[in-house]
Parts: sequence; structure tokens; C-alpha cells
Amino acid sequence: MKYSKIFQYAYLVFAALFIYDAIVKYVNAGEVAYPSILLGALAIFMFFFRSKFSKKFENKNNNSN
Repeated sequence: MKYSKIFQYAYLVFAALFIYDAIVKYVNAGEVAYPSILLGALAIFMFFFRSKFSKKFENKNNNSN
């Protein structure tokens, strides 16, 4: 269960890195880095999805005991 929490927060780290990359590319070259923005948004979505899924899983395990 601990590993799932670590991976859950790893999505936020990757989101920050992708968004940072998009900002740097925009400031330096004036280009909009759509892949970085898309991957950053996907990582944020995955963080919330995994968070909700793990809470559901924990509730299911607690109710079955």
C-alpha cells in the first residue's frame, strides 16, 4: 500500500516537470509545447484518479473485515 502512495505523488512530480518544461520552452523560444502541457494535465488527472481509486479500494477492504 505504501508503494501506491509513492507512485501517486510521483504523478504530481512529473506534472510539475512537464509544466515547467512547457513554461521554459515558451519563455525561451516563444513556442507552445502542447505535448508537455498535455502530459502535465494527464499526470494531474492520474493523480486524482489514483487517489480516488485507492480510497475506494481501502473502503472496500475495511468493510469486508
